[in-house]
Amino acid sequence: MNRLAERTYVTNTGAVLLGNYVACDAFSADRPLRIVTHAHADHLLGLRKSIKQCEKVLMTPATRDLAAIVNPTFKLKNDNILTLDYGKPFKYADDDEVVTLLKADHIMGASQVLVEDAGGGRIVYTGDFKLEGTSAIDCDVLVVEATYGTPACRRNFDVDINELLVSMIERRLRGGTVYIFGFYGKLQEVMQLLRDAYVEVPFVMPNTVYEVSKICNNYGMNLGSLTLDTSSEGQELLLGNLPCVAFYHTNARFKTGLRNTRILVSGWEFQNPCRQISEHEYLVALSDHSDFDDLIEYVKRSKARQVITDNYRSSHGKVLAHEITKRLGIPTAAQPLGKGQTTLV
Repeated sequence: MNRLAERTYVTNTGAVLLGNYVACDAFSADRPLRIVTHAHADHLLGLRKSIKQCEKVLMTPATRDLAAIVNPTFKLKNDNILTLDYGKPFKYADDDEVVTLLKADHIMGASQVLVEDAGGGRIVYTGDFKLEGTSAIDCDVLVVEATYGTPACRRNFDVDINELLVSMIERRLRGGTVYIFGFYGKLQEVMQLLRDAYVEVPFVMPNTVYEVSKICNNYGMNLGSLTLDTSSEGQELLLGNLPCVAFYHTNARFKTGLRNTRILVSGWEFQNPCRQISEHEYLVALSDHSDFDDLIEYVKRSKARQVITDNYRSSHGKVLAHEITKRLGIPTAAQPLGKGQTTLV
């Protein structure tokens, strides 16, 4: 494999190293370029250190704006912060390696990373993605996420999850406020589903969800009018249990809307598209990650000759590596396995 592949691996601190200069989603002291693929916490590791020490920190404009909301302590207006639109190449100094960010269907601004050298060698890091809206990129070496990287993580439901969720919310709005719990990005996906289905009730939310939603509106989503839960209108809607949809981060689930219909949207459900988990609460299997079959399909479409699974952010990296080799015959490494460990299967 070419020289790019020799320096491509996942470190014990979660940095995805691509080629000679790039570290993705965590800090690495020997890489002058840091890339943030999206604004979820496990991909913002060591960002303050990267801003202080790296020559350039690259991300999409939407990722920069979302990261600034999710963690206001990040100094994302520094001179070394560079925002790149999808498909716009970036060459580091006079070196032959070119970096390009390409769209990933995950949260707003999420990107895949492509590194190319002068000899035509291509390395891709998927970041987190959902296959349905993500184009597989042809490459020699692929680093792939492994969140649902085990055969047990399959969503072979014979129903349309989006339609099920919208219908469920519409029915329960007849009884008053419906509370939705999820992570940033997924909450906004639910908002968009409802607006696309012409559900025109007010959307009520706390400040951080509100700010994230405004950014998503700015970058092309159509979430409509948004109401803060601390505003007089928001208080009237929630305290009066009037028909509206209230959106809260998963962390607020055990203290918010306890007497109302509550819906948790999560990808960690593979047996049923929807199930009741308490008297007033339901879990709906809505995910912004690929399941096992879609991960395998992405690898197949990429035509990669060598694959590395991200075993830092998921415990399934080793299983996924084994399954890729068994099913596709591609040499595959799970990294990291532990301090100083790696394996090729």
